[in-house]
Amino acid sequence: MSAGWNTIESDAGVFTYLIDNLGVKNVQFEELIALDADLLKQQSPVYGVIFLFKYPTGEKPSETPRDGDFDFDAAENLFFAAQTIQNACGTQALLSVLLNKEGEVEIGPQLKEFKEFTDAFPSELRGEALSNSELIRDVHNSFARSSPFIDEAQKMATEEDDVYHFIAYTPINGVLYEIDGLQPAPISHGVCSFEDFPDMVITVLQRRIERYPANEIRFNLLAMVRDLRIRAREIGDQDALYQEEQKRSGWQWENALRRHNFIGFIGEVLKGITGSKLKEGEEAYDKWIEDAKAKTKAHIAEKRKVGGDVEHPDA
Repeated sequence: MSAGWNTIESDAGVFTYLIDNLGVKNVQFEELIALDADLLKQQSPVYGVIFLFKYPTGEKPSETPRDGDFDFDAAENLFFAAQTIQNACGTQALLSVLLNKEGEVEIGPQLKEFKEFTDAFPSELRGEALSNSELIRDVHNSFARSSPFIDEAQKMATEEDDVYHFIAYTPINGVLYEIDGLQPAPISHGVCSFEDFPDMVITVLQRRIERYPANEIRFNLLAMVRDLRIRAREIGDQDALYQEEQKRSGWQWENALRRHNFIGFIGEVLKGITGSKLKEGEEAYDKWIEDAKAKTKAHIAEKRKVGGDVEHPDA
């Protein structure tokens, strides 16, 4: 791990336990597999959504957003922080929802103190304060994949690089806001009640995705919702409660695996397998190598057909 901010995955289990470790109570994330307002409504109450997309590094800055309107006055009346450091945008996006929901969500004493401390700051200084928060950075980094090959150098992305970025959408004071720390102000998408949020945000996201080529599928959408176990207990749905508890156990297991470096273990396994193949003779060993190369090439070609994965550096 580096001393800065490391890349984290867009994953419901990662984000749920990240905010849990920051002291937030009774909130979780759910991945949405389709842009479906009815599906989003099933998770109600929905506090906001976190959207991951391929950032257009070659796009020139504009004085107006491509959709919606900059609301510079809102930047002073709600929590909005400029993004000042690479790889922090995932955590910054979820905080952009949480810190604007203090009356609806129990954000915990540490985040409440951070919000109060930065309340009078301009957005640039808020961003610096967030980037320099040891608590938030350490919790964020605890969910990064462990690797002995971390590149400490940070370089500016070019048009050829695949760079991904997290932003938030949430209803605040009767308005649907897009909160992106790389923009100069929150972006208003119009009047929006809490009840209308699922329909409105799905429409806004559909317009955004339509700006990409038809074969671009590398998007991810996470909904920030009330802990689903609470509703299961309220209505006495033991099956749903069991499923949610099992899901949490799976998330904890996956998060634990992320913290471990398996390079040494993999090396020992490969040495054992290679040794056993060599005992079968050189012809058997050479055939094994060629078969493995062919399978790898076929796997790479298949991934290229479907657009690859989303584990890339953040904007």
